[in-house]
Amino acid sequence: MKTNPSQTIVFITGAFVSSSCWNEWKTLFEGYGFTCLVPAWPFRDAPVVTLRSRQPDARVASIRLAQLTEYYADIVAQLPEKPILIGHSMGGLLTQLLLQRDLATAGVAIHSVAPQGVITFKWSFYRSVWGPLGYFTPVNETFMMSFRQWQYAFTNGMPRAQQRAAYEQFAIPESKHVSRDGLTAAAKIDFAKPHAPLLFLAGSTDHIIPASLNYSNYRRYQHAGSVTAYRELPGRNHFVLGQPGWREDALCILTWLAQLAGADGAAAGEPAALAEAGH
Repeated sequence: MKTNPSQTIVFITGAFVSSSCWNEWKTLFEGYGFTCLVPAWPFRDAPVVTLRSRQPDARVASIRLAQLTEYYADIVAQLPEKPILIGHSMGGLLTQLLLQRDLATAGVAIHSVAPQGVITFKWSFYRSVWGPLGYFTPVNETFMMSFRQWQYAFTNGMPRAQQRAAYEQFAIPESKHVSRDGLTAAAKIDFAKPHAPLLFLAGSTDHIIPASLNYSNYRRYQHAGSVTAYRELPGRNHFVLGQPGWREDALCILTWLAQLAGADGAAAGEPAALAEAGH
């Protein structure tokens, strides 16, 4: 099945990190002719050092998943064409929520938070999310991941110096409401509903969003006439957007988009091996 994805991309940031994590991705995709937007979440359009200085930040703490979904829906509605959505982590869940509302021509969910009802029994997941969920702590205060938590949940397997540099450059305070809302009806997906083409990318060493959870999410999509694809890349942790090797992930996406359009050859030079779900 051929489709014609948009030339506009909206990158959707996940929780705990600044939207500046997309800077290199934006430059790369613009080099392939795309118009790229990277909207910061509400109350987070500021440098990392500024956002940290506001901890605890009551405005950021008030952010809810349903509010974020409407926020991005409004951004998309103002564009001259339906965009491609590329989201990481919580941004991957937002991508799925917006696709089920028919607001994009294609979507890519990178190490995506799973919708309501898709679960994992991996210990690394529960160890990673306990702090961000913030149970037994004030929900009206933001959660700032410690460096030790960051090392385990985001940058496991990387040299300590790289972990520290990434933490100082990107880690910011986050709403506990958003993390908790991922377990509620605000995160509900109708897996039987038709949807625009959707690609899941997973990482083999991701602690907070294990590859098996991404695969379970992918497998839940049931509409036979819709394109759903999955690829797991080796050695990727949750800091995939800035991890050495991020370019391979980006080129995998470009290849997939070229394949959707029926282009001759792949944008990345070589076709990506993608698992396709009967579509």
